[in-house]
Amino acid sequence: MLATTTKPISNGGPNGRAAFHTVTALKRWSCDEKNLPPVSEIKAIHIYDFDNTLFGSPTPNKHLWNGSTIGQLQSPDIFHNGGWWHDSSLLAATGKGVEEEERCAWQGWWNEQIVSLVELSMQQKDALSVLLTGRAEHGFADLIKRMVRSKKLDFDMICLKPATGPANQKFHSTMEFKQELLKDIVYTYKDAEEIRIYEDRVKHTKGFRDFFFQFNRDLMADQLPTSRKPILAEVVQVTEVAQLLDPVTEVTEVQRMVNAHNALVKAGTAKPGAVPQQIKKTVYYTGYMIPPAMTEKLLSLVKLPSGMAKQGIRFLANSILITPKPCPKSILDKVGGIGNKVVWKVTGVSCYENKLWAARVEPVPDTQKYYSENAIPMVVLAIRQGVNPSEATRISNWHPVPDEQSYLFEGVVGEKMTLRIEEEHANESQWESYFPNKGFQKRPREDDNHDRNGNGSHSNGYRPYPPRRDQDDRRPNASSNYRGGNRDRARGGNRNPQHGSRGGRGGGGYRGGQNAGRGRGRGGSGGGGGGGGGGGGTSNYRSLDDVGDRNHGQPNYDNPDSFY
Repeated sequence: MLATTTKPISNGGPNGRAAFHTVTALKRWSCDEKNLPPVSEIKAIHIYDFDNTLFGSPTPNKHLWNGSTIGQLQSPDIFHNGGWWHDSSLLAATGKGVEEEERCAWQGWWNEQIVSLVELSMQQKDALSVLLTGRAEHGFADLIKRMVRSKKLDFDMICLKPATGPANQKFHSTMEFKQELLKDIVYTYKDAEEIRIYEDRVKHTKGFRDFFFQFNRDLMADQLPTSRKPILAEVVQVTEVAQLLDPVTEVTEVQRMVNAHNALVKAGTAKPGAVPQQIKKTVYYTGYMIPPAMTEKLLSLVKLPSGMAKQGIRFLANSILITPKPCPKSILDKVGGIGNKVVWKVTGVSCYENKLWAARVEPVPDTQKYYSENAIPMVVLAIRQGVNPSEATRISNWHPVPDEQSYLFEGVVGEKMTLRIEEEHANESQWESYFPNKGFQKRPREDDNHDRNGNGSHSNGYRPYPPRRDQDDRRPNASSNYRGGNRDRARGGNRNPQHGSRGGRGGGGYRGGQNAGRGRGRGGSGGGGGGGGGGGGTSNYRSLDDVGDRNHGQPNYDNPDSFY
């Protein structure tokens, strides 16, 4: 709970009031060596928050990590160094790194509107300008000073949270630290008539407003150890300007943080209860990933009926399914491994009941080996809200496309996945590591239980799907299509998923060269699971139901169920 009252500081002066609040004493709060202006010169006080107010500090990438891991990274209780907001290496990794960014003054990372206000404060002779951040003085002071000076910003005070205050104060939260400092500032500069604070966090904005409301009320009631008059306080809510690190850099830095934490756990010097952590991945599906530029072209094939609003449509066009969920190594080897490229050509389009749009594709050349657990390789282009992409397997009629729409494009074998951090288990196999074991209630960047990013998190104990019992490609509950080699040829595909209990003709949909033959597959249950030859099984495309609107392949992290 935020404090809204001040604590009297008595130094034995008249009527029990504090006798001394000097610029010399106030200077002890600042990490800079700059002398403070005389009390008589200051009529206004300007306070600027740093993270996401003045500077677009990187935050955890919600497209890299699942919701619970976003919370873990920002929690001060998981890693030995306090996590994301307490590890200076993460801030130092901004852009191209300190050495490169300092040369160009971290161009593109500042909130230029707030920068302009700081410059106006610098020109205002009767204004005291203060950079005030909850970042720890130890570890961040030198870095933040380098960043500010590269931008040629000159503050009277640069204040970061110390381990203890000048009067040996202990701070349990950032707000407690900031309020204590603000009291000293307004006590010292007793002739200042106004104070203006720029802050991006809604909860902190309210905290400052409540604080100064009570502060002025106590002044008027003559309950504070100062003779100053009430001060006009304005707290300006700033739109957050958070940005992201390069994804490779972010994962590298988090891995470094995990390694440092684990080293202390192993040495027995970590805090009580600390356990080793590990970065693991959750794979939603493996597919031939389509580049964004081609996604835009493919979406031009979507022809909405007249009067249908785009707001009700979810646009996809991001991949061709290989397997839902993690891909067994045997299948991954067949498709050439992660990063292998296959050229595809659009051969037809279809609209299913005005609620799903798809493009039929084939490899180029047609002898190219490929694998898909759908009898017909296809790209789901768009769906209406509430429609499952698995319904694309019900399409029976495809319309040929003119030559100018027979797009050629390259698909790259890849995984649609997110990363997560969980307790490390020594005997856990790589396959077992794919499956989350328990959730974690996310916490804010430090101490106020405020979610800056609005990210959802998985519930405790959430397991999106059970582990597989085998790791080969003989999947009894999905249809498949593999071309190449001298394999027996089977034509599969129960084209009516409502009859999945009987299955379809052909178990695996393998298409090969010589010795081709026909086979019969055993059906799954109830259409939803599909059989060995049940190309219409509704589970086959579920993992593609992963985006909202025009995210082009970015999962909907607010609804983890949409993956499955």
